Amino acid sequence: MRETQTPPPKPRRGLLGSSAIVGAMTMLSRILGLIRDVVFARVIGADGFADAFFVAFKIPNFLRRLFAEGAFAQAFVPVLTEYRNKGGQAAVKELIDRVAGALGSVLIVLTVVAVIAAPMLAGLFAPGFVGDATKFQATTEMIRVTFPYLLFISLTGFAGGILNSYDRFAVPAFTPVWLNLCLIGAALVAAPWFERPVFALAWGVFAAGIIQLLFQIPFLANIHLLPSPKIDWHYPGVKQILRLMAPAIFGVSVSQINLLLDTVIASFLPTGSVSWLYYSDRLAELPLGVFGVAAATVILPSLSRQHGAKSPAEFNATLDWALRFVLLIAVPASIALMLIAEPLLAALFYDGSAIDRRDIVMSGFSLRAYALGVVAFMLIKVLAPGYFARQDTKTPVKIGLVAMAANMVMNLVFVLFLHHYFALGHAGLALATSCAAFLNAALLFRGLRRSGVYRAPSGWARFAGMLLLANVAMAGVLYLCLSQYGDWFAMSFLTRALTVLGICGTGFVVYAGSLFVCGFRLSQLRSPAR
Repeated sequence: MRETQTPPPKPRRGLLGSSAIVGAMTMLSRILGLIRDVVFARVIGADGFADAFFVAFKIPNFLRRLFAEGAFAQAFVPVLTEYRNKGGQAAVKELIDRVAGALGSVLIVLTVVAVIAAPMLAGLFAPGFVGDATKFQATTEMIRVTFPYLLFISLTGFAGGILNSYDRFAVPAFTPVWLNLCLIGAALVAAPWFERPVFALAWGVFAAGIIQLLFQIPFLANIHLLPSPKIDWHYPGVKQILRLMAPAIFGVSVSQINLLLDTVIASFLPTGSVSWLYYSDRLAELPLGVFGVAAATVILPSLSRQHGAKSPAEFNATLDWALRFVLLIAVPASIALMLIAEPLLAALFYDGSAIDRRDIVMSGFSLRAYALGVVAFMLIKVLAPGYFARQDTKTPVKIGLVAMAANMVMNLVFVLFLHHYFALGHAGLALATSCAAFLNAALLFRGLRRSGVYRAPSGWARFAGMLLLANVAMAGVLYLCLSQYGDWFAMSFLTRALTVLGICGTGFVVYAGSLFVCGFRLSQLRSPAR
């Protein structure tokens, strides 16, 4: 392979177009993810072994967020963009080779250590399981199977960062589909062959990591950037990425760290608490994963280019576009999830056996609490790139640490002290996470304002008014629709699903129609110059 080869040209789309592509691919993945969770609910339910699997899956999945969607991507993409602007294709290839060597070697060592020390990880992340020998042993054994997923998916995230930097957004966005397909296949095909079905799911996670990595390799080769790993810790680009990455781990992933801490505390709560949080978190993450991640993915390369080109006006316009975009999605999503929490959970997961009425009710409590924070979670996704594109990782880490400390304090207050008065339990953990996310988003926004990086242009008052009226109309219609139905658990699966789908569709039509009547047009989301 000649290092002077240049990737085939690719026409630039606007931010809305690129976000639509990423959102569509991610939507496909999330739909399959919901199908996967429906299958989970029927195969493993919400018992002790299900709790053990969700902990074993959450550990590498949490670290994946740090690498694939968090600290590594936020540090790597701006540096790659800098090399691309200043050194051309040869410099980019040299950087990629050495980053691949450094990242791969660290991940291999980390994976080997984690597999050996699986009992310690189980005790660290689920200390409440220690007193239950069966649950603790199952968690330990499954960690040994699932943890190598981190190695494969982090390298997949590295490949995705390269592709995103060259505006190949569709392939990285489609890649998670393979995880869901593997887990669905493991649950439906492999699980009956295992004494404990959850172990089939653990092996499905392992297989998914390999398949996702292999899927991206041909696309890297197509742009002549398939890495030839070289270990060189003294290479300037590697040192620069490591310097940016260390604090970025906290700055961009505080909400994920808080969710993991929720799991630690939930391990001390009644059996089923970890599973209830999992099912509710999955639904709360649907708008975040489809739209928040999509917006963050496409604006980071744009912001990095605009910062490198010293175009503060374009930088400001890109941030402003991202804020309006996520608010249009996040506010109605938050309201809808709070209003239809139990019907939605029942439509997806209730079967009366593996998942019973109590599981749905308890999951509904935590879903409403998570739904409160959807707006904040999505704002963090688009505000953090405003720092990382400028290679400022110190400010987000300071903010992240404040938010994480606040989350821990609120965990103690909501779960330990207020539990006797309000019986919050696991829902208190979700509520603390949402409150901490609002604090994080507010501090990130204040920092961008104070530094002069972001200045709100005219039109925000009118936009806020349209948003308020449309959401009030949608909430009113959803409430009226829900009041027409009685016992959701008495309905058949098909009736529940069609009814909830009809209510959601009605809410969407009312929301979109109200925006239109108020004067909003899709053309107003045309993206700024990239």
